[in-house]
Amino acid sequence: MFFIFSKLLSFLIAPLTWIFVFLLLALWSKNSKRKRIYLILSISLLYIFSNAFLQNEVMRLWELKPRKYQELKVYDAGIVLGGMLWYDKEFDRLQFTRSTDRAVQAIELYKRGIIKKIFFTGGSGSILHPDMKEGIFAKRFLITMGIPEQDILIENESNNTRENALFTKRIIDKEIPDGKFLLITSAFHMRRSLGCFEQVGMKPDYYTSDRYSGPRKFEFDYLFMPNSQAFEEWKMLLHEIVGYVVYKISGYA
Repeated sequence: MFFIFSKLLSFLIAPLTWIFVFLLLALWSKNSKRKRIYLILSISLLYIFSNAFLQNEVMRLWELKPRKYQELKVYDAGIVLGGMLWYDKEFDRLQFTRSTDRAVQAIELYKRGIIKKIFFTGGSGSILHPDMKEGIFAKRFLITMGIPEQDILIENESNNTRENALFTKRIIDKEIPDGKFLLITSAFHMRRSLGCFEQVGMKPDYYTSDRYSGPRKFEFDYLFMPNSQAFEEWKMLLHEIVGYVVYKISGYA
């Protein structure tokens, strides 16, 4: 139920959803004053959520600060959170998203000797395709990238960040008790992830990947011109902030 609720919530908080709703209300409203209010609201939301500068500033506040290699220790395993690939059954091919940087960073950390093993946690994450276990495909990818199978651990039953932490803890307690761990996930997702792992009794260090916030720019088009990419990044950020609040209230993070 929680899984289905999270998917529904993601749709409801999407900026385009509300812009569309206000445009429909403006279309259906018989009252000219209300029609004008709905139009102003839809146009205002359209401008705010298509503004790359505003989106970047909020993202900069939310994402945890990146860390240099020199700041890290040596860890028994790097814990990589899923949500970065899916399996194209028709062509027997793995398809990757931007979040695949999580695995790429883990591979580099492994090659540098900073992490001794790679632990991937992630199940289906899909209501319609519960059999598509991401952990299985991630292991295939890591082996293809030259990581020895004995240095790969997977957990492929979790459907959300809370379960990532719970199910990982169960395996870690058996396989690497009293180990030191490095949590690796996207910068925007790290606050909630770190909170979940700490709540189940783990105290991992962290390493962020695929940052969305970039350098501050004061160019005219960046400050004032609408940017379609900002919509998707706002949607992702709002989903994460609301998710973090819900997890806090539920005692998950």
